[in-house]
Amino acid sequence: MAESPNAATIDNFTAAMTGGQTFELAGRPAKYTVLYFYPKDNTPGCTTESIAFREAYPEFQATNAEIYGISRDSLRSHEGFKAKLGLPFELISDPEETVCKQFGVMKMKNMYGKQVRGVERSTFIIDAQGRLVKEWRGVKVNDHVAEVLEFLKSQP
Repeated sequence: MAESPNAATIDNFTAAMTGGQTFELAGRPAKYTVLYFYPKDNTPGCTTESIAFREAYPEFQATNAEIYGISRDSLRSHEGFKAKLGLPFELISDPEETVCKQFGVMKMKNMYGKQVRGVERSTFIIDAQGRLVKEWRGVKVNDHVAEVLEFLKSQP
C-alpha cells in the first residue's frame, strides 16, 4: 500500500494477452495503466476480484485508466475466464513468470499446510510516462477495487 515517493520508472515489457493482442507498456494511450496480478483463473478470490474490476470498469475509464489482469495461466484459460465473467478488459498471460518476476510478485505461500510458490495478489498503477505511482501488495479482495479507484479519482 506504499505510495512510491520517487515514482520509479517501470521497464517496458511485452506479453501475450487475450483477444489475440500483445500488451506493450510503452506508449499506452491511457493516462493510467492498472495491472492486477492474481494467482489463478476460475478460483474464488480471483473470480471475485475480477468481477469487482468488471463492475467498476466504467468508473476506471472515467479516470482515464485501463485495467489489465495478469496471471500465469495460458491464453486459452484466460479467454475462457474472460468470456465466462464477461470481462470488458484484457488478461495478460505470463506462463514463464517474466512480468511476475519484474514486479516481484512471486512468493512462497502456505496452502493447506504446504509451502508453494505462487503469485502474491498485487495491484500496480503506472502513469502514461511509465512511472509506478502506486502499488498494493498482499491484497485482500474485499474493498480493494474501491481503494484503487479512490486513489485514481484523487489524482489531478
